[in-house]
Amino acid sequence: MNLYAILRRNGWKTPENLQAAAGRSKNVGDNEMPNDVRWIRTYVMAEPDGTLGTVCIYEATSPEAIEKHADRAELALSEIRPIVDTVLIRPDPAR
Repeated sequence: MNLYAILRRNGWKTPENLQAAAGRSKNVGDNEMPNDVRWIRTYVMAEPDGTLGTVCIYEATSPEAIEKHADRAELALSEIRPIVDTVLIRPDPAR
């Protein structure tokens, strides 16, 4: 599997919408596509228009597998970029 960053702009109007989408995403990844897609983490962003966007980190067999996962889970999908390296200065801060 390869590592990808997935940008989802203006995907959700409320945190509740985002939580419902997260549940669908986990279910599809874990139960329908466990050999093709693995969700690692997500950073939630406040968009200028008041909606929520995300940057998701996934392991996947291909960008097409990520697109298939997004379609099955009914997720927004703006852009997929391969991650070529990681520079870790310190771990993510606790929220």
